[in-house]
Amino acid sequence: MAENQDTPTYKNEKTNEDQAMDHEGSPPPPVTPPPPADVDTQEIIIVNENTEELDLNHGRIGKIENLEPLKNLERLYLRWNLIKKIEGLDTLQTLVELELYDNQIVVIENLDNLVNLEILDLSFNRIKEITGLGNLLKLKKLFLSSNKINEIKNVNHLPKLELLELGDNRIREIKNLNGLKTLKQLYLGKNKITKVQNLEDLTDLEILVLQSNRITKIENLHELTALEQLYISENGISVIENLDNQIKLQTLDLAMNRITVIENLRHMSDLEELWLNDNQISEWSSIEYLKDNKKIATIYLERNPIASDPAYRRKLKLCLPSLQQIDATLCSQGISRTPPSEHNVQPQDPPQGPAAP
Repeated sequence: MAENQDTPTYKNEKTNEDQAMDHEGSPPPPVTPPPPADVDTQEIIIVNENTEELDLNHGRIGKIENLEPLKNLERLYLRWNLIKKIEGLDTLQTLVELELYDNQIVVIENLDNLVNLEILDLSFNRIKEITGLGNLLKLKKLFLSSNKINEIKNVNHLPKLELLELGDNRIREIKNLNGLKTLKQLYLGKNKITKVQNLEDLTDLEILVLQSNRITKIENLHELTALEQLYISENGISVIENLDNQIKLQTLDLAMNRITVIENLRHMSDLEELWLNDNQISEWSSIEYLKDNKKIATIYLERNPIASDPAYRRKLKLCLPSLQQIDATLCSQGISRTPPSEHNVQPQDPPQGPAAP
């Protein structure tokens, strides 16, 4: 059958497994030797030229091509492919969301024409430097986790950026974020950061993730008065301090640090979740201190010296009647009951960055 020349097509490699799925309800055909190198083993994917969303995830695609006829495309998903170069997108000016998660991309390039792009996901690639974003002035969400980036730069010109995900890279210093007045979520977990700094312009920030770094002191957060969630676990912090302006904080993650005393939290009237497992808290006076935090619903204190008390759970519930969960166990009938064996379950790690839809 002859193909319509106006119908956009896309090629991807068809594996034996894919061929077997074509025979649903009957035994797969016998495995045959691979065809000679000069035989085309790619399948043709027919795409409606008026489509607004195109999902080409997990297709073993090696090159972005043949998308020119798609004049109305708004969302393009190319997760889990074999793409090494960003190209073939110049005509897609209607594109709002581009997802290239988990490919083999080294350079951010050839995006200048995507002036309406709002979401860009380049996580899990091989990118070493943030470049090529100069024209993306409508960008709201930028995902660059799990790359090889060692410096934050070339993002502070983005006037509408709300989410920046740079977790699991090689960043040593927080910098070049000045001017990002609209930023609400910043993810910098699993880097090599030694100091909390240069966040003064992020006055609308609501979520800050700094877990698994090399930070020894909580500091320089005084301008972040809108902060609702702070994740700073797995560092070297010994004192809870310098959080006086965080009156809206709802979740505070200080797990896996060196904290011995719970303090400087009474002003957080909205605090609901407090994660302090794997620290060095040994005195019940620290728990008594939290009585003014009337909204605390979840607390993690396992693997602290205090947790070895045989009446640990009962005492916690009596001190803090608002508790609904102690460590990994939900409270019931007013008093939490100690389960037959303790669960060595950590609080769920905060996202390296929520994946783009």
